Amino acid sequence: MTEQKDRWAELTGGQAGEEYARRFARLAAAGQDVHGEAAFCDALLRPAARVLDAGCGTGRIAIQLVELGHDCTGVDVDASMLAVARRDAPAQDWLLGDLARLDTLGLQPDFDLVLAAGNVIPLLAPGTEPTVLRHLAAALRPGGLLVTGMGLDAAHLPLPEPPFEIQKFDHWCALADLTLLHRYATWDGDPYAPGCGYAVSVHRRPAA
Repeated sequence: MTEQKDRWAELTGGQAGEEYARRFARLAAAGQDVHGEAAFCDALLRPAARVLDAGCGTGRIAIQLVELGHDCTGVDVDASMLAVARRDAPAQDWLLGDLARLDTLGLQPDFDLVLAAGNVIPLLAPGTEPTVLRHLAAALRPGGLLVTGMGLDAAHLPLPEPPFEIQKFDHWCALADLTLLHRYATWDGDPYAPGCGYAVSVHRRPAA
């Protein structure tokens, strides 16, 4: 049986790394803040925390988190994206791997925070979402946080329509024994309300 590609690979063919990096360089040059995700996570963390950037792409967020004093490991399935990350921050830990097989990468379950930003969850291979969320939860220390950011409509996704509703995502998180603590409409912390096109969610793994 042929393994189903993730939605990101279907969109990009696994060759988007350099263009993705140029896009954010243009935004930064135009004066836009491209570090909102890192600032959001930093506000949740103790100093020198352990962070896993799941679906780290070109390393934009992970590199900034290290600049802020944290120990951040990045993992991504797209080799073209990781090539940019390794070029820009060769001393950091970058792992090539499928999040649906995160348990095979030998990571210790001691991360204070696991981040899946940039529509990582909606762009997974269809049907792997519950497995990925279970693996992300398992990578956390007891009491650790899972932070996700995702579009909920076509205006906030590189897809013609959202592959699932936020209620389905919350169900998958509950199956992974994760409890929703907070939900926002932006990385700046704007209030979330039903019908918002974007959701930033903070879930916690049980402390015991």
